[in-house]
Parts: sequence; structure tokens; C-alpha cells
Amino acid sequence: MIINRTPFRISFAGGGSDLKEYYLNHGGAVLSVSIDKYMYLSMHPYFNDNKYLLKYSHIELVDQIERIEHPIIKQVFKEFNINGVDFNSSADIPSGTGLGSSSAFTSGLISLCNAYQGKYMSREMIAELACDIEINRLQEPIGKQDQYACALGGLNFIEFRENEKVVVERIKMIPEKYELMEKNLLMFYLGNTRKAASILTEQKYNTASDGAKLKNLHKMVALAHDLKMELLSNNIDAMGDILHAGWIYKKELASNISNKSIDDLYQKAIFAGAKGGKLLGAGGGGFLLFYVEQDKQTAVRMALNELFELEFKFDNTGTSIIF
Repeated sequence: MIINRTPFRISFAGGGSDLKEYYLNHGGAVLSVSIDKYMYLSMHPYFNDNKYLLKYSHIELVDQIERIEHPIIKQVFKEFNINGVDFNSSADIPSGTGLGSSSAFTSGLISLCNAYQGKYMSREMIAELACDIEINRLQEPIGKQDQYACALGGLNFIEFRENEKVVVERIKMIPEKYELMEKNLLMFYLGNTRKAASILTEQKYNTASDGAKLKNLHKMVALAHDLKMELLSNNIDAMGDILHAGWIYKKELASNISNKSIDDLYQKAIFAGAKGGKLLGAGGGGFLLFYVEQDKQTAVRMALNELFELEFKFDNTGTSIIF
């Protein structure tokens, strides 16, 4: 048996600029970090080498790749010509919560298939292939940031250039500041999941047809550059203001990114002492992230006591074979 572990990610700034409709014309940039919540994928030979036993949120037993219902599994297995396997998927966090689960799955599955066949791919190559599979072959209306964030791991500034080149810069900080920033981030689960596709599809249309919304996305990219410089200078307190500004801009990109309930919860946290925050992922549900200094964290937790808090730390390993 071979087991792969791939981290989920938190995006701090620039989300949405990794969509090709934007970066091919303007160039995009995001700043994100992977966390110690993981997608686990395992695979070993099935006793019947003419069949596939697939266990994820559903169970499939099929005798041909073309009969596999799960689109990502089907596409990756075709890419690597995988035959006669018992495959299993599990995760620390539900899908549809804004932490990049789909791309963690794709990146992890590519890594798993490489190991299963005794082949090697760099994490950058895994991310590139994951983008090709999800965006080009499966026509998912998503961007490129999650594949790189999950595959590479760590705290990264990721640029998406007009020529399709992706450039990743690891953000290096004083360890004490890095750890304090980690401690100053609180994440709360809203208790619902959502499909990112409809939100991203509307966002693509709006930024292509509405000049004001396009300018907001330009500002969000500028915030990613600003945050990069602040963190390289170990000014972690800039995180709060940049998260807040980015959230204000992001809410205007599409109609269903936020709602009254989410806005009310956000304001409760701000009034209790959070310096800034955002909804993770495309919007509509999932997790609220806040930057909160240590002396204000108890008040913020009390203000949001109706929500489940997910404790986490940063991950620096990326997609890995762990067994």
C-alpha cells in the first residue's frame, strides 16, 4: 500500500487573480499558506486486476477506466494508465469549505500514481499537471493557486503571468514572527459547504464586463504584493488590515460571495477586537479567518461562540508520500 498526504491551504490575498480570464490580461498574484489539515489518499493492487474498487464519498466497483464516475480519478488514472487498484480517500475537513480540497485531491492523486508506478515528479510538475487536468481537460471554472499551494506547501507568494508561467516565491521570516502570526490567526466554521463553480462563473463574467469590479481585483492583487513586502519585513500586524481590505473588495466581485449572516458574524468579530478577516475560498460558506492579537482572542471566541473553531498550524511539506 502507498499513502499520500496533501495539505489544505489558506489564501490571504489576491484570490481570483489566478483565473485565466484575469491573469492572461493583467497578471495575477496570491499569497497563501498550507496548513496541517490534510487529504489522505491510499492505493494498492486490487485482488482482481481487471477491476477498480474506489472508495471516496461514494463507492465504485468498475471494470474499465471509462466507467469511473469520479471525473478527477478517471482523468488521472487515464494519464498514468492505472489498472486493477483498490483506492481510498479520506480527509480532515469536508470538501466545499474554501480550503482547496479539490486541488489537494488532484495533486495528491498525481503524487500517489507516480509513487505507485515508481516514477518521480517534482512538486512544481505535480501542480502544473493538476492545473492542466482540472482547468483544461475537465473544464472546471477554477484558478491555479490551490494546486500550487497544496502541492508545494509552506507560505508562498505565487505569481500568474500573462505567458502562463507560474512563479513561486517562498516567504522567509524570523521564526518567532512566523510562529506568532500562526498563533494570531483564528478560523471558524460556518457549518455549511458550497459549490465554488457558480460563484466563480459569476465572478469571471463580472470582472470581464464591469470595470469597477475589475478595478477591485486589481486592488486585491496589489494587496498580495503589499502583504508579501510586509511579511518579508516581519511586520505581521499588517495582516489584519490587508485581510480586511481584501474582504471588502472581494464581496463586490459577485452577488453570493457573502450574505447578511456572514456579514453579521464578521462584524461581531471586528467589534470584539479582530483586526481583520475574510471568508476563505470562493465565498458563500465554509470558514471565516481572522487576524486577532493574543489579548483579544478570548473576546473574539466569545463573540463567535455559536461557531466551531478549527485550530490549526502551518504546514511546510506539501504533498508527500508518508507510507
